[in-house]
Amino acid sequence: MSDTATRRLWVAYGPNGVVGKIQKDADGYRVHMAGKDEPLGAYPSMDIAKNALHAHLKPGSDRPEFREH
Repeated sequence: MSDTATRRLWVAYGPNGVVGKIQKDADGYRVHMAGKDEPLGAYPSMDIAKNALHAHLKPGSDRPEFREH
């Protein structure tokens, strides 16, 4: 029997394309902004991760659309 880890991925789309992604892993929901090497951090829930990603966009930006991949 093998151990497998299920990972889920959501991509955040703004009006001009991809702005970031959220990946579910053992640490929680890890947020990565587009064009950045290091993640913002891991958050305990999807809602908190979405809010963190949105908060790191330019002021006044609309909330991105999140699509699971």
